[in-house]
Amino acid sequence: MENEIDYSGYTLFELKEARSTVDEQAWPDRARMLDKLIAAKESASMSSPEPAAGAQQPGGAQDDAGQAVQPLRTVPVKFHGTTGEFFSIWIVNLALTIATLGIYSAWAKVRTNRYFYGNTDIDGHRFAYLAEPLQILKGRAIAVVLFGGYFLASYFNPLAGVIVAICLGLLTPVLVILSYRFKMRMTSYRNVRFNFKGRFGRAFVVFVLWPVASLFTLYLILPLALKKIDQFLLESSGYGDKSFKTRLNTGEYFGTGIAAGAIAFGIFFIGGIFMAVGIFSSSSGDEFSSSGSLVFTFGTFAMYFLAYVIASGFYSARIRNHLFAVTELDGIARFSSDVGVGELISLRGTNILAIIFTLGFAFPWTKVRTANFYAERTQVAILSDVDKVMEGYTSDVGAAGEEAAGLFDVDIALG
Repeated sequence: MENEIDYSGYTLFELKEARSTVDEQAWPDRARMLDKLIAAKESASMSSPEPAAGAQQPGGAQDDAGQAVQPLRTVPVKFHGTTGEFFSIWIVNLALTIATLGIYSAWAKVRTNRYFYGNTDIDGHRFAYLAEPLQILKGRAIAVVLFGGYFLASYFNPLAGVIVAICLGLLTPVLVILSYRFKMRMTSYRNVRFNFKGRFGRAFVVFVLWPVASLFTLYLILPLALKKIDQFLLESSGYGDKSFKTRLNTGEYFGTGIAAGAIAFGIFFIGGIFMAVGIFSSSSGDEFSSSGSLVFTFGTFAMYFLAYVIASGFYSARIRNHLFAVTELDGIARFSSDVGVGELISLRGTNILAIIFTLGFAFPWTKVRTANFYAERTQVAILSDVDKVMEGYTSDVGAAGEEAAGLFDVDIALG
């Protein structure tokens, strides 16, 4: 059954944009309804004079300075994908990637992203992923060359390997900038692309100097470093000619970070006590029996599993909700998130266990389930300037940064 969308508050432009994103075969009733609404709007516009320039549109309350103070409407984020559909895409991607020794992985990535972007709906409009497989493949080839150079240097001369590793670490800001620039430029909504305008100098401060400073303070300022990273990524991002604005609270990061650290420490402390008791009980004399080894192995896995799932779930839920609450796309949209800590912990825990016990075949289910989870807990308040956004920043970017960053584990994401 089709998901119902209320188009009553849409302008003619918005109706046409929504119609252009609707697949007639998948959503025939919605396509017919939009055609009727567009025809009615066009008929009404021909029989009534156009409003004067600058006139306030219905639902767009404005203050004396002409700024919107009330949203036109608040809409949920919807995800229309299903496990069955994505499983068929995933299994073909996996088989062809193995058969081509990894070459098809570029096409697999594009197919996966296009499926998830194309099934994510905000206000009747869906996202689009614009990258081509050859762009990804070229980027991965460069990434393989970089990794191969590091491996060879480490194999023949460990000191040279260390030097190369340090150089790559210092290149982290460049990789992050290129990665985000490519990702954002390859994402569009309502035929307008996103963009990323981050500067290399500021990226060096955020991704190198702040983490190093937190290391020398025994990670006491790590929450501040994480806040700086999130702030940089958000404030450098834009949609068309509009920019994201945020007012992140340092206290929220410190409070959440300290609590998450305490949770992880408590799990390891209590788990260590139980594991020591179990090992002592299963050992005979001074010998470390096979049963004691089993207790140690299982206990270590259980502690890491619980610490990751609970601490990261707590941190991610709290920070995501805060980040969405204080972020606005200038004049276009405001956001809200109501992810529950317990819900996210349960989601992550069951996802990991499902993947382990199905030998990876539950991955499509976990990915679709996660997309649905976040979509159902996210709302967007549409503001009055939504029709005024225009294509803005258009510098060319390549996939090399994204793929190299991903290979060296610096492909940062907000989650």
